[in-house]
Amino acid sequence: MRVLVIGCGRMGSAAAEDLAKRVASAEVVVADKDAARAKAVAEKIGKSNVSWLQLDASNPNEVSTALKDFDMILGFLPPKFGFRLVELCVKAGKNLVDVSYMLENPLVLSEEAEKAGVTIVPSCGLAPGISNILVGHAVASLDKTDKIHIMVGGLPEKPLPPLGYVITWSPESLIDEYTAKARIIKKGKIVEVEALSGLEKVDFPGVGKLEAFYTDGLRTLLYTLSYVDEMWEKTLRYPGHAEKINFLREMGFFDGREVNVEGLRLSPRKLTAKLFEEKLFKPEVKDIVVMRVEVFGLKDGKRQDHVYTLVDFYDDKNRVTSMARTTAYTASIVADLILKNAVPYKGVVPPEKLGMDSELYQRIMTELNSQGIKILEETRTS
Repeated sequence: MRVLVIGCGRMGSAAAEDLAKRVASAEVVVADKDAARAKAVAEKIGKSNVSWLQLDASNPNEVSTALKDFDMILGFLPPKFGFRLVELCVKAGKNLVDVSYMLENPLVLSEEAEKAGVTIVPSCGLAPGISNILVGHAVASLDKTDKIHIMVGGLPEKPLPPLGYVITWSPESLIDEYTAKARIIKKGKIVEVEALSGLEKVDFPGVGKLEAFYTDGLRTLLYTLSYVDEMWEKTLRYPGHAEKINFLREMGFFDGREVNVEGLRLSPRKLTAKLFEEKLFKPEVKDIVVMRVEVFGLKDGKRQDHVYTLVDFYDDKNRVTSMARTTAYTASIVADLILKNAVPYKGVVPPEKLGMDSELYQRIMTELNSQGIKILEETRTS
């Protein structure tokens, strides 16, 4: 049994190490365009069942050739490569668990994937990912679902200047979050709102006062639960963050169009992403992940609301960020379940469908809990 993990960033490397421990009989191969990075990750994991290879994800022919030798693929690529990887895995007849923040709707490939006899689980990280699984679990227990609210954020343990934030994932994807219009459901219809809008203050127990604003994180939920009256996701940050980011956006620091600077053509967006990585990537700073998922509906004619709360911390022992833990371990857990033939579904299977399956939900929650990722569930009936 061979598993290919494409993308050797913080998330991909954490998932590869976790899966190598979970499935000792499997050969786990980490792949990256940067051969030195792939080699360093494999050596750092230091297990006999982990090796590496160089792979350019921007070259579909190269990826297609590589896929032939593997039974399971884990995708940790930038958003622009996510949908293509789904297409290539379907054509190659390979199972895939993917965490890329792709804008495209992977569900359009479900029929083709089902015919190929493969299981493709997209958006299987933290949010989307764990958030979808929790939503699916709540929806399955209700007779009618009215509203779904998701708040989630990765933060330093304490706010740090200049933005009260540190980089824990791709700076390019972070800029996407701040610039892409957020799709939400309002009065039963999908509408677009500006990212950073809908600003509100939130008191999060154990963390303190935060602010929340719309971001485009619902993904497959927009299509699988389009019948609800209201649904949105908001990103959580320390107070004042949105104002500073909005200033940068309005000043053009996130623009992709190149500008002329003394004869040089330069993209403000690429420069900002580079500066974000240099100034905000502080591996010595411990991070936390906070999330609240609220699902409102009816059960047996009575109002019933489900509230899930997650507060996760940096892993001091293994030196793994909370963002990597909650994102990467979710993907490796689901990949492990597919390898064990515990997932009975074929086609493109959104994470919320896993949550709707009570047995799969319990297994996923048990595995997350074993990693110290503890989710508190509260049911309110009136």
